[in-house]
Amino acid sequence: MDLLTQLNLAMAYVEAHLCDGLTLKNVASVTAYSEYHFCRLFLYIADMPLSEYIRKRKLSLAAMDLQSGRDKVIDLAVKYGYDSADSFTRAFVKQHGVTPTIARRQGVTLTIFPPIVFQIKIEGVQGMNWRIEQKDVFSVIGVSRRFLNDETDKISGFWDESCDNGSLDKLKKHAGRSDLIGVCGDMDEVKGDFWYMIGLINEKGVEPGDFSVVQAPAATWAVFRSEEFDKNPFGAEIPKLFENAYKVWLPTSGYHKVEGRDGEIYDMEIYGITDTGKFFEEVWISVRKEEG
Repeated sequence: MDLLTQLNLAMAYVEAHLCDGLTLKNVASVTAYSEYHFCRLFLYIADMPLSEYIRKRKLSLAAMDLQSGRDKVIDLAVKYGYDSADSFTRAFVKQHGVTPTIARRQGVTLTIFPPIVFQIKIEGVQGMNWRIEQKDVFSVIGVSRRFLNDETDKISGFWDESCDNGSLDKLKKHAGRSDLIGVCGDMDEVKGDFWYMIGLINEKGVEPGDFSVVQAPAATWAVFRSEEFDKNPFGAEIPKLFENAYKVWLPTSGYHKVEGRDGEIYDMEIYGITDTGKFFEEVWISVRKEEG
């Protein structure tokens, strides 16, 4: 089953269970993807986290309920998963700009978000620097932290913290190289989290010391490279590269995103310098060729 079909099945599931205490685990379960990968795919293709989309859909339906019926605000709060009328009202005002009471009036403008339907969209011809690579087993040494599946937006803060506290300078000195990478892996289905490591490929077999080491098995990688820059973009290109990989390339590429096994690296971010001294960034995602 192709990616877009799976995403649309997931959206149909969301619509059918908006009042049933939806969780990321429930939604991802109707696809072939893990919670982590589904969350990441949805984020880059829909341009918003799944939790935000669900919240917007609930508040859209609540607005229509208010205009077409006489439900009490507290009843709607409970129906759409809020623990009080106050918390429901705050969320409602944030989306619609008016309170639920005012929303009942005729002529009031409300902000409604319709259900998402995923489809291939041609947005214009744009060059994309990508390649397929086969990579043997390798290890990475670095500093790591676990994040919940819906906390990918906190990874940039981890980079800032590791830079500010001197961990990255210490790592580069310890490993004897400076080409940092970011890697994701070891998704825990029970806890709903994954680890993210800022590290260096450990080609010299340096002893880890105070740092963590992870081994990655041989894999096929789709690699997406940014344009070259005179100044270091410091990660600015990484989100755009992931978006192109997931949103533009993957749905029609003939490849599937590979599910990560324990200890496997399934996403990488590369920060490098060319022979001419220019800076570039790369995103690596583990893939497999579609059968047939």
